[in-house]
Amino acid sequence: MELQRLDKIIASTGRWSRREAKELVRRGLVTVDGAAAGSVEEKFDPEEAEIAVNGEAIGYRRYTWIMLNKPAGVLSATEDGRGKTVLDLLPRELQKRELFPVGRLDKDTEGLLLLTNEGVLAHALLSPKRHVDKVYYARAAGRLTEEDCLAFAAGLSLEDGLRCLPAKLEILSAGEESEARVTLREGKFHQVKRMLAARGKPVVYLERIQMGTLPLDRGLSRGAFRFLTEEEVAELRALV
Repeated sequence: MELQRLDKIIASTGRWSRREAKELVRRGLVTVDGAAAGSVEEKFDPEEAEIAVNGEAIGYRRYTWIMLNKPAGVLSATEDGRGKTVLDLLPRELQKRELFPVGRLDKDTEGLLLLTNEGVLAHALLSPKRHVDKVYYARAAGRLTEEDCLAFAAGLSLEDGLRCLPAKLEILSAGEESEARVTLREGKFHQVKRMLAARGKPVVYLERIQMGTLPLDRGLSRGAFRFLTEEEVAELRALV
């Protein structure tokens, strides 16, 4: 990896600004490979150098990948004057890392949402050409039937002209309110809701439970997050 200025490396963690990094170095609180840093202008390979502030490794990551269990009522956006966004659920140091959602969930939809600052992989995961599966748990008003499953598998045509790719509808329970697992290979606006509404069974609750091979971590409470492991990021790369 190319060499970077020390203040840039420290600031990339989101915990300090470049000005604060300069002050930390001046106070002798920054070490590189065990020796006190002399200047923020010095350059290092951030993936090779052992950089610490006040004895604690800064934990440099070239790219950040986060799994968020999105709650209802929060917008899948980086900023929006209409209400709280998913970035507002993160601590301040992570909000500084220029993260953005990988795709969107409706304001009232819950579940798995990935956040990252790695644009190339994020866009590849969303590309219609890649057909990365997105899996949802849905509750719908009305009794789902095998005819609905066949219609999803054939590819629905919606009233507004959208021709949906073949999708998978698995009925988990059927009654006045049905439960289902829906797998899409694309991600159009409100697509699950529009498809079920087209079958006369409007959605009353929707949760994304998987993206590609990555399931929602059920250990995360609503609104909680964790970093993806290196293995999980590698699996996402393998999809595209």
